Amino acid sequence: MKNYIIILLVSFGVYSCKTPQKINTSTSEVRTATQDTVRIANDKLEYEIIIIEPGFNFWLQSVAKPEGYYSQQFLENRNWLYVVEWNNRVLDPQRYDSNLYELQIDYNPSIDYGYEVNYKLYYYFIYFQLYYKQQLTGFVPRI
Repeated sequence: MKNYIIILLVSFGVYSCKTPQKINTSTSEVRTATQDTVRIANDKLEYEIIIIEPGFNFWLQSVAKPEGYYSQQFLENRNWLYVVEWNNRVLDPQRYDSNLYELQIDYNPSIDYGYEVNYKLYYYFIYFQLYYKQQLTGFVPRI
């Protein structure tokens, strides 16, 4: 009789447990993609930068120096150096991983893109170098 009670309790316990509900992955993937996408656009100059990198937006808000820390001139100079090296690596897929360097960046130093664009582009290069353990120039990436 004692064994029947134990079996009954165990059976009831197993029966009463619910299986976990399936999480809708498409919704969570869309949220993650939306949160990790940084879009910068200016219709007047007809340019658009879209950065889709998991974790970059969080890193930008939590680790990067606040806007105004570096001058726009400093950011433009560094971005130009980073863009030149980036584009060289895109054009040399035998030497550099084509999964990391997929597309060229069309950055013209004679165009004033504004502080926000230069700030986010600079910190994307810093994030990229730290996260993927790459060094685009002779400068050690600094936050």
